[in-house]
Amino acid sequence: MKVYLDSIGCRLNQSEIEKFAGQFRQAGHVIVDSAGEADVVVVNTCTVTSQAASDSRQKIRQAARAGDAEIVVTGCWSTLEPQAASMLPGVKRVVANPQKNGLVSTVLNLPEAVFDLEPLAREPLPGLHMRTRAFLKVQDGCDNHCTFCITRIARGEGRSTPIQQIIAEVIAAQQGGANEVVLSGVHLGSWGSDFERPLHLFHLIGAILKETDIPRLRLSSLEPWDLDETFFDLWENPRLCRHLHLPLQSGSAATLRRMARKTTPESFASLVQQARNVSDDMAITTDLIAGFPGETEAEFSESLQFVEQMEFAGGHVFTYSERPGTAAARMAGSVAHEVRKQRSAMLRDVLAQSTRQFQKRQLGREVTVLWEATDSVGPQGWRLHGLTDHYLKVTAFAPRRQWNQFSRVQLIDLSDDSLLGILAGDDA
Repeated sequence: MKVYLDSIGCRLNQSEIEKFAGQFRQAGHVIVDSAGEADVVVVNTCTVTSQAASDSRQKIRQAARAGDAEIVVTGCWSTLEPQAASMLPGVKRVVANPQKNGLVSTVLNLPEAVFDLEPLAREPLPGLHMRTRAFLKVQDGCDNHCTFCITRIARGEGRSTPIQQIIAEVIAAQQGGANEVVLSGVHLGSWGSDFERPLHLFHLIGAILKETDIPRLRLSSLEPWDLDETFFDLWENPRLCRHLHLPLQSGSAATLRRMARKTTPESFASLVQQARNVSDDMAITTDLIAGFPGETEAEFSESLQFVEQMEFAGGHVFTYSERPGTAAARMAGSVAHEVRKQRSAMLRDVLAQSTRQFQKRQLGREVTVLWEATDSVGPQGWRLHGLTDHYLKVTAFAPRRQWNQFSRVQLIDLSDDSLLGILAGDDA
C-alpha cells in the first residue's frame, strides 16, 4: 500500500507524521510524495488560528481532488470539530488526538504492540516534508491557561516521554540518517514535571548530549518562564544549537496579564540577556500576537517599542483570531479587524528590520551549515540551501551535491531571504 502524509502547523505535527511514516514502513508499506499516487492519505491538522483551521480543510480537499485515496484526518482541528472533518470529501476516518498514537495500528487493523518492540530508524519523508532534521515529540499537552490558546484544549494535560525512550529515539533518528534532532512539545519546557520524581528539561538535554553523539540538537519553542540561569550552562556543549525560540506574544505588561502569560517585559528582557551572555550571536526568535482584545493604542505602542529593543533574529506575527472555547473569545474590547492587520504589518516590519540586522552581523564569519536542499544549476554545479546552528538560511554553490552534509561556509552577502556564502577550507 502507498501512503502519503501531510501536516499543517507546528513542529509537533511534523514529528508525529515522521513517526507514522516509520510505523507504516515497518508494516511493509511505502511512503510516497504526493496524494495522487497514494492509497491512503493522512492529514495532521492544526487549529491554532482560524487560518490554520482553514488551511487544514484545504489540505484535505486537495487530497480528495488528487485521487481516490482513503483519507484519514487527525490533529487539533479535527479533534475539536470531528463532525465537520468527517463531512469533507474523501474522509473515511477521523482520529482524535487522544487516540493518535494508535492511528497506524487502527488504519492497518494491527495491535499497537507491534510497533512497541524497538524504536524505528527515522528515514526522511519524501517530497515537501523531506528534512535532514528529525523532529521528536518528547512532550504533549499543556497545563497553562493562556487565554488565547486553543491548543491546550485540543491536546489535553501535559505529559512527558520517559528519558530513555527519547534517548533511543535520538539514536534511531541518527541511524536513519538525521544529522540534527529537534526536540518538540506543546509545552516543551515543562518536560519531566509530571514524573513521580520530577525532572527538568535541563536533565533531558544533558542526557542526550552525554549518551548520544548526534551532531546537532535543537530546541523548539520554549516558554520564557521555564528557564533559569543554570539552563544556559548547557551551551558549553557546541552541539546544542545557538537558537532559542521564546514566544513573547506582547511587549505590553497589561496585555500579557490579560493573556495570562507568566512573564513580564522586564523578566523576558532579563532572560534574553542571559542567553546572549552565553553567546553574543545567540539567535532569539519569537511569536507575537497583534490586536488582542483590549489592546489599546498605548499598549500596542509599548509592545512595538519593546520588540524593537529586543532585536530579535526573527519570528512570527499572528493577527489575533477568536478561537471558540477560549477565554479571550469572551473578552470585551474587541479590536477592529482592519486595526489588527495594520498592527500585524507594523510588527512584521520591525521584525524584518531586526532580522536583517542580525544577518548583517554574521557577514564575514565562517559558520557550519547543514545542507537541507540542493538543485542543479548547470555549469555552476549545485546550488545548496541549508541552515546554520542559529537557524539562519544560507545559500552557496558547489561542484557536487551535498545534501545532508555539513560544510564550513564563509558568509559574504545577503539575498532576499537568506545569506550567501562560499565553501571554506577543505569544503571548497
